[in-house]
Amino acid sequence: MQLSLLRNRRVFRLLTHFCRIVVALTFVFSGAVKAIDPWGTALNVSNYLVTYGVEFLRPLVMPFSIWLCGAELMMGCMLLFKVRIRMCSTFACASMIFFTVLTFLSATFIPVEDCGCFGEVVKLTPWQTFLKNLVLLPMIMIVWWRYRSDRMFAFSRKEFSLALLFCVFSMGVGVYCYLHLPPIDLLPYKEGTNIAQAMDEAKNRQTDSEVVLVYRNRRTGRLREFSINDKAWQNESRWEWVETRVSDHIADRVEPMILEFSISDERGEVTDSLLSIKGNLYILCVTNSKKIGKSCRQNLGYVVDKAHAENAAVICLTPEPITEPTYHQFSDNHPVKCYNIDSKTMKTMLRANTGLVVLTDGIVTEKANCRDISR
Repeated sequence: MQLSLLRNRRVFRLLTHFCRIVVALTFVFSGAVKAIDPWGTALNVSNYLVTYGVEFLRPLVMPFSIWLCGAELMMGCMLLFKVRIRMCSTFACASMIFFTVLTFLSATFIPVEDCGCFGEVVKLTPWQTFLKNLVLLPMIMIVWWRYRSDRMFAFSRKEFSLALLFCVFSMGVGVYCYLHLPPIDLLPYKEGTNIAQAMDEAKNRQTDSEVVLVYRNRRTGRLREFSINDKAWQNESRWEWVETRVSDHIADRVEPMILEFSISDERGEVTDSLLSIKGNLYILCVTNSKKIGKSCRQNLGYVVDKAHAENAAVICLTPEPITEPTYHQFSDNHPVKCYNIDSKTMKTMLRANTGLVVLTDGIVTEKANCRDISR
């Protein structure tokens, strides 16, 4: 009897260690891939806020996204290195219960296309995410049960030092990638991408179905479907992106945003003509022209002067509606023509409020946050 009891305890300890490592590695991976791309997490969080009708919280989206990704990465590291396991497993249980319920709602009653639980690295449907949470939830509960008698906040010096290190590192990664650009670009407009060619390949894979863009009216909350050629959805002040799908309602995600790359001016579509420009095309991406800092404006002005010195083309892309010929003055001598692009598409192309994208013969060759533009 005693031998059997000891054997059972040993089996339970091994099971606990296995569950702890699996959950820890999942949290580390999930937190890391999101921490290096806080903009992507912020877009997914914004989508949830719109879906649940709490858009007034949008000013808090970016700080919350950085904290959320950092906290997940930090919990994973602490579980992996056995730092205050009871405390970590308690918070992990609470978060897993919350997100399990949330993903169930996303898969059933309140559909959300992409939870973003693994960032841009692994794309899961809401049902796949829900099932993943159903597997992890009992694992973290086993870990909590094993360490439930430990003191929650009784940090040793070593544990406190490790927890502080993990906290600074995890939050620091998110802050750095917000202020600059993600060190790993997994998006469809990464450097080396020929945008026109990528769009043609995506269209060829969707020859039997029409791409449908679903947007929500910010004022009424009603959903509306647009074809890719209907540019009314580019009015960010009126329409909020919900999902992209194909007309036959196939559930799989369409090529990630590449088919939505569309640039227009006051006269209409100009995408093909801009992508066919030979040599360098300097694209200044500006989310809000009224909120460009002095240093950033000077950096953009430097780019404009450089483009004119090279006799290269330079344009300004903005999600702000354009109904008449519009120019922005970044340099003292060279006004820049502005073109319209959807906000989410621009954030997919460049993870920054303001920055630079350089195309060379239609190929993305350089990307920079405004503060990182070299002079």
